[in-house]
Amino acid sequence: MARGTVKLGFCPIGKLVFSHEDAMRYKAILEGKLREWQIDYADIDGAVEDGIVRSADQVGRVVEHLKAQNIDGVFMPHCNFGTEDAVGLIGRDLGVPVLLWGPRDGPPLADGTRLRDTLCGLLASSKVLHKLDVPFTYIENCEVEDTKFEAGLKNFVRVMSVVKGFHKMRIGQIGQRIDFFWTTICNESELLQRFGIEIEPLDIAEVIGAAKSRAQNERARYRDELEQLRKTVAIEGFDDPAPMLNILGLRDEMLALADEHELSALAVKTFMSLPDELGALADFALSQVSEAGIPAACECDVHGAISCVMLRRASLDAEPTILADFTVRHPEDDNAVLLWHCDFPLALRREGEPARIGTHWILHDIPSGSCHWLLREGDITVARFDGDGGEYRLAAGSGVTVGGPPTQNTYVWMKVNDWPRWERQLMEGPYIHHTGGIYGRYAPALMEACKYIPGLTFEPLGTEPAALREEFFTTF
Repeated sequence: MARGTVKLGFCPIGKLVFSHEDAMRYKAILEGKLREWQIDYADIDGAVEDGIVRSADQVGRVVEHLKAQNIDGVFMPHCNFGTEDAVGLIGRDLGVPVLLWGPRDGPPLADGTRLRDTLCGLLASSKVLHKLDVPFTYIENCEVEDTKFEAGLKNFVRVMSVVKGFHKMRIGQIGQRIDFFWTTICNESELLQRFGIEIEPLDIAEVIGAAKSRAQNERARYRDELEQLRKTVAIEGFDDPAPMLNILGLRDEMLALADEHELSALAVKTFMSLPDELGALADFALSQVSEAGIPAACECDVHGAISCVMLRRASLDAEPTILADFTVRHPEDDNAVLLWHCDFPLALRREGEPARIGTHWILHDIPSGSCHWLLREGDITVARFDGDGGEYRLAAGSGVTVGGPPTQNTYVWMKVNDWPRWERQLMEGPYIHHTGGIYGRYAPALMEACKYIPGLTFEPLGTEPAALREEFFTTF
């Protein structure tokens, strides 16, 4: 159910002066890199001569051509100088993220002439983009083989993915907010008006009925699946398999609803209607839905679901997401914290660690069905989209898993650079204890993506923007 595919518009920029032959040489080199790095792109060969912009009168044809290709961002490499008015107008009229770069200029030829003045052209184009209020991403003027270029281009693809996913986001909401969870109150109308984020209400009674029907109609298949699951996961607290069959039915109903309504994620009221009616906690169903590529946020946390969608889009659908609590500080490491909840994807379980579906560790008088396993090692990016009073922020940062004392439910300990600083930011900002999480390092791409989302301010956790900007061009 991967939905993170994006297409890059490849729009080389030249100039009527300087060497057209050298510009065409770099155009060919860059197309070779796009193919090598398996970046889906649309060129402008069918719109202008030689597939390279050299004058402003070509703008209309280029914009029309690229819009027809449904591009999600445009790369305008300056291949010999730069047609600054064309760059500005193309960027403005396309209305997608813009990437600027040009190859580092070589020394003058023996007679003192130069084949290109790329750096000079880039400076002119950037000024016009500023004049037209067009945000853009810039990669340092460097060689094609420089790591900065590869990292910058690949991370720009992640930026495109986040921006595309954000502006086309649909969150399916199953049930209402839990009455005493004031932290998950959100403004549905404002999300729609400010960002175009749609909340699709899904009747919880209908979902429960459909899940039970699936469990009954697919009983034999679900029984076989449950037996296979028991080979790797201990299932406790059920005298009868019927509740777990209901949970498998709930999983498939949520996936079907996501497909039917083209949902980016789900926000689910996980207690008490679902466990009361299905006979089991819904944690494993949410775990499976997230694992299938549709972030499923517990406790009807709409902002948490949005956070997870942005993280998954930044990863280009490489990993499932988690919605975790910042729970307790590490007893021995002042810069580590526990990421914990009840429904992290089973695919993220640490190899060799036991897995169990059983009773909740603290809520003893409710049905069984809570997930228990330790997550794998690696880098983790966490992010929280949130806001109050019309001001919205995205806080994000990265850490690495570390060892720590075992606990119950699904969890992992994460070490960051300066947890006291993170803690102050989270406390003083419009955030809650919930955070989206994903394996990998995507905070730089999220920061850059916010440049293209009006009304959303990025807040780097525990570091300065300059440090994330440097990582954008070195890590991919």
